[in-house]
Amino acid sequence: MKSILSFLKRYWTVLRRPSVHYSLGVLTLGGFLAGIIFWGGFNTALEATNTETFCISCHEMEDNVFMEIKDTIHYTNRSGVRATCPDCHVPHEWTDKIARKMQASKEVWGKIFGTINTREKFLGMRREMAEREWRRLKANDSLECRNCHNYEFMDFTRQSKRAAEFHSKSLGTGEATCIDCHKGIAHRLPDMHGVPGW
Repeated sequence: MKSILSFLKRYWTVLRRPSVHYSLGVLTLGGFLAGIIFWGGFNTALEATNTETFCISCHEMEDNVFMEIKDTIHYTNRSGVRATCPDCHVPHEWTDKIARKMQASKEVWGKIFGTINTREKFLGMRREMAEREWRRLKANDSLECRNCHNYEFMDFTRQSKRAAEFHSKSLGTGEATCIDCHKGIAHRLPDMHGVPGW
C-alpha cells in the first residue's frame, strides 16, 4: 500500500513539474496531434450515428416507425429521392446537429430502460413523442423539411388549389411552418383529439 502511494506521489510530482525531457514544441505538437485524433474520432462517431442503419438498429424503431415510413412518399416515389431518418430528424448544420444529438441522448435512456420496447408501450407513448418532435420542428421553423423543400422554388401551378393557397399565404408570410399542416407526412398520427387544427 505504501509503495502504491509513493508511486502515485512521484507520478503526480512529474505531472506538475515542467518538462525536463521534452521541448515545448514536442509537447505542443503532441497536443495538436492528439486533438486531431480526438476530432476525427468524434466526427466519425457523429456520422456513424447519423445513418438510417444506426437509427433502425434497435427493434423499437425498426418495428414501429420504420415500418410506417415504407408506406409514404418519402420512402418510395416516382423520382427515386428517398428521405432517411436523419434527413428529417437531424439538422444538417454542424452546431444544430450537435444540439439535436444532445437532445437525443434522452432516447438512449428510453432504450436502456425499455420505455417503448413493446408495440403497446410505443403506442402508449406515441402522442408524447410526436408532440415533442412537433414542438422541436415548430421551434426551428421546420428546418429539416426546408433542407429539401424550398419555398422559393415551389411551383404553385403543379399543386392542388388548396395546397397552393396555404403555401402562398401561410408559409410565404411566415404565419405557419411545414409541421403545422404536415404532421402525419411520414408516420402514422397518434390520437389527435385536442390537437388544434385537427
